[in-house]
Formats: sequence, C-alpha cells, structure tokens
Amino acid sequence: MKEMSMHWEKFSHDAINLRIEEALRQNIDLHKEPVLGIPGTYLDQEEFYEDAPFLQDAPFLRTLIANPNHIGCHTLSNDHLSYFRGTQKLEVDLIKICAEQIFGGEPGQQDGYVTPGGTEANIQAMWIYRNYFMREKQAKPHEIAVIFSQDSHYSMPKGVNLLGLPSRILKVKDANRQLEMEDLELALTELQAQGVKHFIFILNLSTTMFGSVDDIEAVTELLKKREVDFKLHIDAAFGGFIYPFTNPESKFSFRNPDITSITIDAHKMLQTPYGTGIFLIRKNWMEYVCTDEAQYIPGKDYTLCGSRSGANAISVWMILRTHGSDGWRVKMQMLNDRTSRLCNKLNELGIRYFRDPHINIIAIRSSHISTQLAEKYHLVADTYEHEASWYKIVVMPHVRQGILDQFINELKAEQAVIV
Repeated sequence: MKEMSMHWEKFSHDAINLRIEEALRQNIDLHKEPVLGIPGTYLDQEEFYEDAPFLQDAPFLRTLIANPNHIGCHTLSNDHLSYFRGTQKLEVDLIKICAEQIFGGEPGQQDGYVTPGGTEANIQAMWIYRNYFMREKQAKPHEIAVIFSQDSHYSMPKGVNLLGLPSRILKVKDANRQLEMEDLELALTELQAQGVKHFIFILNLSTTMFGSVDDIEAVTELLKKREVDFKLHIDAAFGGFIYPFTNPESKFSFRNPDITSITIDAHKMLQTPYGTGIFLIRKNWMEYVCTDEAQYIPGKDYTLCGSRSGANAISVWMILRTHGSDGWRVKMQMLNDRTSRLCNKLNELGIRYFRDPHINIIAIRSSHISTQLAEKYHLVADTYEHEASWYKIVVMPHVRQGILDQFINELKAEQAVIV
C-alpha cells in the first residue's frame, strides 16, 4: 500500500470569517424571515444577543448564536434541510477532508457526519452493520456478534447492549497490548458453534488508556483464512487526527478494502469544543439506518442523534482550515517528538511503560510511581475500582516541556529513595 498524499489548503482568519459569513447568509434568518413551521429557533436574546460587537470577529460564536440545525447526513445527495444549506456545505467540505485527505478515500465515495462524540459514531457503525446483516442476509440478532478487545472503549459494550447483540471481548497481551490471536481463534470457534454467522469487528487506532493500535493485518488475515463473514469498523477516536500524520505507512485508511467505517474525535487532538465526534463510512451504507418515519424532514434522517448543532461542525472545519495539512502535520509531529523525548527519559530511569511510537500516550507501570505523584500531575489510572496497574500520560499541547522536565525530576527523586 503506497504512502498517502494529504493536502488541504490553509485559510487565513479573514478568509475563514468570510466563508462562514457567506454560509450563514445562505441559511435561513429566523429574525427576518416569516417562519411559521420550524420548531427550532434562535437562542435566547437576553443572554445571546446577536449584535454584540465582538461577534464580528468570532465566526464560531456567530454560528453558535445563529443556531443552525445539521440534522441528517449531508454527504447524501438527497439529504438537505434547505434552511441551513450554507453551513451544511461547510460540513460536507469537512467530511471530504477527513475521508479523502486524512484517510485516503476516493473522491466522493464516502459519507459521514459530525456526531455528538465517538460513542455515537461507534454505535452508528454497529447499528448499520446489524441492519445490513438482517436485511441482506436475513440474519437474526443472535446470529450477529460484535467482537472487540478488552482495551476498547466502553461505547462498545454500550452499543451491544442497546442493539441486543451477542459479543465477545478479546484478551490482549499485558506487555504490548496486542490482541491474543489464540483467543480470537477460540472466540470464532465458540461463537460459530452457538449459531453466530456474521461478525462486526471493531479494531482500535489508539485505545483510550494505552494508545495501543491493533494489528489489522493479522486480524483480517485470520478472518479471511477462516472465511468469516465480517464488517470492520475502526475506532480512531483518539488516534485519527495524529496517527496518519506520524505514521506514513499506516494501514488504517479507506485505501484498505477491509475497512468500511471509521470513528474520529475532533474534541481530542483537534482541540475543538466537546460534541465533535466524526463518523465516516463508505458510500451506500448509510441507507441501512434511514429513518423512513421522519417524513416531515426533507432528506429524512440517518443518524442516532437527529437534531445536532451546526456550530460544532463549523468549529472542526475552522481548525482544519486554520492549520492546513502542512501545519497540522508539523503540530502532530511536534507532539510525537515531545512524547519520544519523555520516553527517552523514562528509559534512562529504567521505568517500564507502554507506548506506540506514533501516538502521544504513555502508560507507566504503577509500581514505578507513587499515588501522590500520580495525583499531583493528574495522571489517569487504568481503574478506580481497585488498585491501579497503569498510569497514563497524554502529551497534549497544554503539556509544556517544563512540566515534563519537572515530572521527570520528581520521578527520579522517588526512584532514588526506592533504591
């Protein structure tokens, strides 16, 4: 698989402001139009007054106050709520950047939308594939199983519970957090013996706790060898906006025919407001969750959430356009380099940890760090139900080098006392 070439144009602040201003002009103006039939409205005028002077140079806040509803999936040709067509076009541009430039999809061959978060995006994928197997393969729910690892996000068991599907959680190796392939073999054998005929696999492009990346080639090779009927979703909620930029040889893209859908979260690495997950999927799959009952909505609805804030989609578009592909690559590589520098210091101290070399997460064995130091630096434990085995550091933009140096000095002092 050849290295992907990513490029999207960087816009100046003034250019972004003008584009959003034009988009809002194309939306309906509830202050001026004789609107009688739309239940949504502008925000409370006592608190969110639209003539505040600072709004002229704050395009996101201006969009937030305009309150556009982006219900539906606007990459579908028939899915348009014309009242908000201006800002919806910017969301389409955002989805194209993510699907085609970041994840190597063919032009116009992916659908997607900005979700309230990665949880919905993951459940959206499971919902689509369940309905596909039921409609196209006449499968019963008990004949469709969802498989994911013990390090996967809690949205997986949540989705399984909501959709009424059997599932299997795969073990991972303690040292490198990779799937136990023997456990996968056993899971397939046992589930097939129980009557399961179709599988929804969810692999991780950076788990929440460890930043681990599942071995996609090993898994798909085994599934094909066993002639398993499967659909593959990638949970890249954390890694989606960094891994493609730090690992040019990534196998996690739409250029990989085994991948049908991908989740990414803009409110993690991209630093957008919360409520900005992104769901991406190949063409001709969203139809399996079309809500035919929503006949009063032009274009109908294909999403779990229904009505959603257009301002959130605009915030993601703004940040991607502010940096451009080159600027974003530099920013992600800088964070990755800072993470590597911290790992080098840990190596010098003989600290045991796990870290994928392309991700800015480090999980340190709890035996190397005191509870007091972990609490001082707000490290995240792998569990709060009993004694922690790991503590997590995430090297984000707010994590300055001086803070990391200070942490290492205090960790070194603790190690000296232990010795």
